Order: sequence, then C-alpha cells, then structure tokens
Amino acid sequence: MGKPTGFLEYERENDVELAPLERIRNFDEFHTPLSLEKQRLQGARCMACGVPFCQAGMMIGGMASGCPLNNLVPETNDLVYHGNWEEAYRRLTKTHPFPEFTSRVCPALCEAACTCNLNGEPVATKANERAIIEHAYAAGLVKPCPPEVRTGKRVAVVGSGPSGLAAAQQLNKRGHEVTVFERNDRIGGLLRYGIPNMKLDKRVIDRRLAVMEAEGISFVTNADIGGTVKAEELLEKYDAVVLACGASNPRDIKAPGREAKGIYFAVDFLKATTKSLLDSKFEDKKFISAKGKHVIVIGGGDTGNDCVGTSIRLGAASVTQLEMMPKAPDTRAPGNPWPQWPRVCKTDYGQQEAIAVFGHDPRLYQTTVKEFLMNKKGELTRAVLQKLESKRDEKTGRMMMVPVEGSEETVKADLVLIAAGFLGSQRYVTDAFKVELNPRTNVATQEGHFATSVPKVFTAGDMHRGQSLVVWAIREGREAAKEVDAYLMGYTNL
Repeated sequence: MGKPTGFLEYERENDVELAPLERIRNFDEFHTPLSLEKQRLQGARCMACGVPFCQAGMMIGGMASGCPLNNLVPETNDLVYHGNWEEAYRRLTKTHPFPEFTSRVCPALCEAACTCNLNGEPVATKANERAIIEHAYAAGLVKPCPPEVRTGKRVAVVGSGPSGLAAAQQLNKRGHEVTVFERNDRIGGLLRYGIPNMKLDKRVIDRRLAVMEAEGISFVTNADIGGTVKAEELLEKYDAVVLACGASNPRDIKAPGREAKGIYFAVDFLKATTKSLLDSKFEDKKFISAKGKHVIVIGGGDTGNDCVGTSIRLGAASVTQLEMMPKAPDTRAPGNPWPQWPRVCKTDYGQQEAIAVFGHDPRLYQTTVKEFLMNKKGELTRAVLQKLESKRDEKTGRMMMVPVEGSEETVKADLVLIAAGFLGSQRYVTDAFKVELNPRTNVATQEGHFATSVPKVFTAGDMHRGQSLVVWAIREGREAAKEVDAYLMGYTNL
C-alpha cells in the first residue's frame, strides 16, 4: 500500500496530502490488516476449539474476558471461512451495532480470551470483524432500516459518543422518536475528538451517521445541555432522557510549576488537533503544535499512546512517555494464566513509530515529574523527573509507588501532555439534572440498572461506569435502551 501521505491518514483510500511524515518507514507493517485468505483460515481455527470463550463476555478474577458485544464470534468466523460474507454481517450485527468502530479501536478482549491464545496466537477476531463490516459497506448491505411503526414517545440522548449512539440506535429501532444532543460542533463525542484519525478515520463515523439519520434519528450539535441549554427544557419536551456524557473530567497532576505555559491535558491536545485537521487541514493554526519541541507525555494508557503518535506526526524533536508503574512482563507471568486478561507489555502504534523515528522506546517506567521549570515569560523549558519504587504502606498494608530520593534528572521539555485518566462525570451536567452521584462521581443507579434518582432520567457509558472501553460504552448504551423502552412501553422486545 505504500508509505502514508497524510498526518492522520490511516485508511488511505484517498491520496490526501496533509503533513507528510518523511521519517517513518515501513508504516504498513505496523497497521496492515490480515489478508482475507488468512482471515478465512483463522476462522477455521476458531471453530476447532470447541470452547468459545471469545463469545462469553465474562469476568474472571475481576478482569473482563470475551467481547461484551459480539457473542456470535465462532459463528461469524465460520461464515468467513466458508466465504458467506453476507450472512457473517447479519450475524455480527445481531448483537453489535458499530463493528467499524471497535474493529479499529478495541483492545480485543475476545482475542485475549481465545482458546488458541493458551499455547499460541489467538484467532484474529478483530481483523475478521473489520473485514466483515467493510465488505458489507462495499457490497451495499449496510442500508437504512427505519421502523415501520412509531410509538409516539420522544427520547432525548445527551452525548453522542459510543454509548449515546448505541442507545439512540436501539430506541429508534423500537419506534421512538430520538434526538441526540451534542455540545461540540460535530457528532461523535470520544470517537470524534478523543481518538486520532490514524486509529479511527472520521469518514468512518460520518458513514454510519448518514445511515442513522436516514433511519430517522435527529442530531443537534452545539447544544450544551446544562450550559447553554437548560435541563428543564428536555425534561418538559421529552418522555425520557438518557445521559451519556462520558467521564470527561481529566485527572490533573500536582507538581511545582504546573502553571507554566506549555502544559495541557491530553484530551485538549487531541481535540484541537483533530478539529483543526477537519476544519482546515491545519491551515487555521488552531492546534497545539509539537513541531520541533521536546514533548513529555504523562500516562501510559491508550490516550498517552495517541499523544505519542500525534506528537511525532506533528514533527516533535523528541517524545518521552512517563509511566508510574514497572514495565509489565513480555509474556504471561505464572500468576496470570489464560483466560485472564494478559497483563503483558504492549507496544502500540505510538511507541512503534517512536522506535522507528527516534531509534528507541519512548517509555520511562517507574518515573514521574517532580517539578516543572520555566523561563521569565512563564514558558515551560525543562522538567525534573524522579524515579519511583514500590513500597508497602505500613498503615494500610497496600503497595504504593513512592519517590526514590536522589534519583532526580532534569530534561528538556517544551510541551507536556497530561494523559493520567479521568475522574468522572462533569458536575455542571449532573447538577443541572439533579441526579445523585456515587463516591467516584459517576451517576448513581441501582446495581444492574440505568435509571437515575430522577424520574425518567437514565444514564449509560462512562458517565455511569467510569472511564472504560468503547465496547463497554456501546454495551451500556444498548442495555440502557432496553430499560428506557420498558419504562415507556411497559415491556421491551429489544
């Protein structure tokens, strides 16, 4: 497929020149999906196992194993093997509304739980899922299916991320009139502005939204519910409201010099980059530039990895990623057997590209920032790093990461991106609807349910369960839709 020509051009169907990445070579070896023939052969392997843990969506030792959405994995893989792509699509979408999203951004719980992963490589279920949905779009199988009968009930969904879209799709399918409200200028929430294009090309989102609009779902942008739009308006006009606003309070870090210019939350950095790309292909300059800068990314999760990859593509002079915890083992430890989630070191695309560009892994383990240093203008210039070690707290008995005295090191830093996770829902929204919160600042509900403390107000996704995966957000949206439907109709067949 050749060298990529675009800054965030992952799909590469079109030759769009945005900001050439001249230094990365062999890009395709990082990102090329399996060939259809290999997917076909791996489908055969799956059916041979006889123990389809990949379809269970179960919890083992407190860790998720199996896909929360696609519980027909063995069937779809077998259909791929036999070349029946149309039926594979129909089976897949019985339980999974947006495989084009998860097949690009999901960490593949199903593959970790695959029986073939016990002594070898798992079935490439994620690649199979992507091949099925892309074949379906290409073959014209993905068509609008508006409901034949409308119930006369109106539902407002606040938030257009994966949980909000999933709830809207299900409720519309049932015949309710659904309106999705989004505070940003484009629909998609986390999918739109929290995930860079190299992982999820925004044309993939727009393609699905066109289908949903044709099915009768209404989308309203620039509608900040609880801010510019009063919550009371929705409660008066709609028979039910679903809050799916995500866990969008970024966790900050406390260190001297935090006020220096050049320190940003990761979500603000990623959003500004994507918005500038979509608005003007960077011509408006309304993004946080990393060109020629020494970048430090604080946080080792998916968001931190996205910041590493984006910084490189914006032309950073260097990128360092700090992780508080020790490096995970390269292979499963004896206390982490299959089918538990493998707690092993994962080198994602951001780190892979850093290795290709700079010649080394950008991650520094057991390291944190002790202090930020700035010049007379208040601009960030350096950061003091400090090593951490694991020690047991004498009072609680818990193991904690504590600073190692005398391990300080001062490094260049022009741009710092804080990717330390999120703390819960934003208070101005929850206060506007007067819903109760749990101790983690997520919207409180009864266990296993989605109704809030306020009549006819429901919740789903990260706003309900806390920061989590896209697959769980979609699952929550679908489950919440069932509860809303039962509330409106007295029963549900979703």
